[in-house]
Amino acid sequence: MISEQRIATAGPLPSFGALVDKANHLVQTIATPSMVQLVLRLALAVPFWRSGILKWTGVFKLSDTAVTLFTDEFMLHLPGGPYHYPVPTLMAFLSGCGEIMFPILLILGLGTRFAALGLLFMTAIVELTVPDGWPVHITWAAMALGIMAYGPGRISLDHLLCRFVMHPDR
Repeated sequence: MISEQRIATAGPLPSFGALVDKANHLVQTIATPSMVQLVLRLALAVPFWRSGILKWTGVFKLSDTAVTLFTDEFMLHLPGGPYHYPVPTLMAFLSGCGEIMFPILLILGLGTRFAALGLLFMTAIVELTVPDGWPVHITWAAMALGIMAYGPGRISLDHLLCRFVMHPDR
């Protein structure tokens, strides 16, 4: 008897469709496009940053391990190969620079599309070096392509620069 009174005073239960609409609205509130773009930038930056900091022992001081990897361990898996990297010290230096600079640019949201392009290119080289890592590499490529296609979002220096430099009247 009490249960029936509570139901009667509380009003009708919302329909399943109304509940789905409310849940959908909650998800859209949390996952705004700018938030998604920020998380994509951070998610792509982290693995490259972590790899990059291991290649340096000081400012512009490449670690011996990084050079050894590109000299003796890493191979390019191309048809007829694998082949050793050409100019391994230069390749280690360029890789180390890219793995530090591109993530910084991504996190700041500065030159974001170009930083994502750089990491997409690096992902392709990593895939040629470690072909069995394709499940992770395809994820990196998808994130880079998403950033390149949709840009950095509102939470970025690119957005601020565009807003205040390109359109100062807004």
